Amino acid sequence: MILGSNSIRETHYDVLSVKEDASYEEIRTSYRTAILNSHPDKLNSDHESGERFLLVQKAWEILSDPNSRTVYDRELRDSRQDVVASEDIGLDDMMVEDVGEVMELYYQCRCGDHFSVDSSELSKMGYTLLRDGTEIFVRTPDALPASVVLPCGSCSLHVRLMINPDIKVPVDGYL
Repeated sequence: MILGSNSIRETHYDVLSVKEDASYEEIRTSYRTAILNSHPDKLNSDHESGERFLLVQKAWEILSDPNSRTVYDRELRDSRQDVVASEDIGLDDMMVEDVGEVMELYYQCRCGDHFSVDSSELSKMGYTLLRDGTEIFVRTPDALPASVVLPCGSCSLHVRLMINPDIKVPVDGYL
C-alpha cells in the first residue's frame, strides 16, 4: 500500500491481487485474469472499467520486468518508511479482536478514533497474522523485521506498526 496525503492507495500488487513476494508465474496468471475481467470491449465500456484496465496494464508492465520490479519494490519500501508517524507501536500495544475469518488489530488515536488493520489487509501486503493459543505473531515474507504505516480513521495522524517476526505477543482477554 502506498500512502497518499491522507488515504491508502492500491499498489501494483493490489491491482493484480498478488502478494509482494509472488513469483513471475503467479503475477502472469493473475494479470491474465485481471486483464480479461477489466477489458473495456468485454464490459459495458464505462469510464471506470477503462481506468481499471489501464491500472492492470501498468501493474503488469512494472511487475513483469525484473529490473522495474526491483526499482518499484525499493520505492514501495521507501514510501512506507518516509511517512512521518506520530509514534511507533508494536503488536503488544494493539487490541486484537477475532471476528471469525479475520483478526482485527486496533490502537486508539488521541482524537478518539482508531488506527486499525486486519489480517486480510496484512495478508495482501505479504504478512501473515497467526494465532497460537493466546498469542499472536506476524510472519514476514523474508523473516526480517518490517513496519506498516497505519492512518487514523478520522484525523491525519499515522502510526508505524513495528513488526518483529520473532516475537509472539500475548493477547490476554482481547481474543
